[in-house]
Amino acid sequence: MSTVPNHALRQLRAGKLAVGLGLNLARTVNVAQIAKTAGFDFLFIDCEHSSMDLDMAAQVSAASLAVGITPVVRVAGFEHWHASRVLDNGAQGIVFPHVDTAEQAQRAANACRYPPVGKRSMGGGLQQLGFASMPVGEAARVVNEETLVVAMIESPQAVQNCEEIAAVKGIDALLIGTNDFCFECGIPGQFNDPKVADAYKRVIAACRKHGKFPGMGGMYTPELLQRHIDMGVQLVLSGSDFSMLLAAATQRATLVKGFQK
Repeated sequence: MSTVPNHALRQLRAGKLAVGLGLNLARTVNVAQIAKTAGFDFLFIDCEHSSMDLDMAAQVSAASLAVGITPVVRVAGFEHWHASRVLDNGAQGIVFPHVDTAEQAQRAANACRYPPVGKRSMGGGLQQLGFASMPVGEAARVVNEETLVVAMIESPQAVQNCEEIAAVKGIDALLIGTNDFCFECGIPGQFNDPKVADAYKRVIAACRKHGKFPGMGGMYTPELLQRHIDMGVQLVLSGSDFSMLLAAATQRATLVKGFQK
């Protein structure tokens, strides 16, 4: 079978970390090979906060499938077509922001799963299957199995409802968007606040209870990454192309200017 395995999802199912690179600036398909060579497991293609359009997200997704890094797209909202259009054009995962209730989580899951699991429409030839021809029912089953659906937990309400969200069939992971969570708690940027630790404890416990994968985003220092991975986080958004480019460029400019006598 020519199915393209979902590398990040298989990492998670094996109990390992799945480490991602956020894409905000990149607009060429070679970023997929670069990220793969660098050792990342998935690309977090951001269509919520960046100006990236559907076509570019689809092109990067297709390139990612070819080199074995998982293309995951963060969509801008709950409308089913946000998810279905990128899934129909190569994405292997969808991240839904601001999931506050089990009802919203169910809507998200339904948009990404073919019946009988969800309500996604079958659009024809799929890159995730290598465009191979197979019985449509089998195609739906295989793609359902290889699609990663992530609900972002970004508010006190979402944390309060995290167990109900984690119980939703068709949701694979709960990823805390720590920046937005802190903003909604009135503690922007205060990642050491007890409210953050409590949120992670509750979400991780809910994921363990319901067989889902806990994830983190928004915290990128070595200390904070280590702390939350030690707590049990598996799906890790480890940084973005923007932040890494700025850091490396600043370091290089400082280095070269330091050679002047």
